[in-house]
Amino acid sequence: MQTGGRTFSRYRFRRPLLQYLFIPSGALRFSFASGFLHGHNKSDDGGGILMKLQIAVDIADSKKIMEIAEQIADIIDIFEVGTPAIMKEGMLPVKMLKKAYPDMTVLADSKIVDGGAIECKDICECGADIVTVLALADSATIKEVVKTAHQYGRKVLADLLCVTDIPARSRELIEMGVDYIGVHTGVDMQQEGRTPLADLRELIRAVGTDCSAVAGGVNLRSLPDYAAENPEIIIAGSALYKADDVRKAVLQMKEVMHS
Repeated sequence: MQTGGRTFSRYRFRRPLLQYLFIPSGALRFSFASGFLHGHNKSDDGGGILMKLQIAVDIADSKKIMEIAEQIADIIDIFEVGTPAIMKEGMLPVKMLKKAYPDMTVLADSKIVDGGAIECKDICECGADIVTVLALADSATIKEVVKTAHQYGRKVLADLLCVTDIPARSRELIEMGVDYIGVHTGVDMQQEGRTPLADLRELIRAVGTDCSAVAGGVNLRSLPDYAAENPEIIIAGSALYKADDVRKAVLQMKEVMHS
């Protein structure tokens, strides 16, 4: 048993262990569906999570998206169809990716903010493995997204974009059963010189590392700072899909993450 890593045998807790020591009897619930307890994504030696690399392809062109996927489908951990593509082409890129690469994990950056069940159902039926919902959405919406996604055997990433109280909202999101929680510095924020590193540290202090994700201007130069925090998912966008050699760029990032 390792409390520092929140590990009991082969299982890993999403929240710091001490939080469980002061709750009423019977209040602790273990549910693989809700994500309180899980044993996935461990490193081969069992010594912690193996970070995943997610490429965020913010290109509104299905043909170009498929060209990128062809180069990296066998090495990328998560392939994100970005919001620009969804806004322009709907779920077509998701369908095309899952048809061509059924074993590749595809995330649809849907950023659901209302109509949780309806929108999540449509996205899942198009083949997306992971659906995103804005953490700013009403909790009722987030619960519907989680319920629907889990009914389809899919996962939910809650995007903390513009959330001011990261610790409080993150704990609420865990209670609602989201699978991943991501800090995100948007493109417009990046223009002001902002980065998600401080937010990532705040998130990890609140809920631990193995449900955490980070996005927003991550590149090969800044990657070591994020990898040092050991989040479950590191998301890189233009640093990968705009690279002259996308496959080489992905391999370079994965080498840094796992070194």
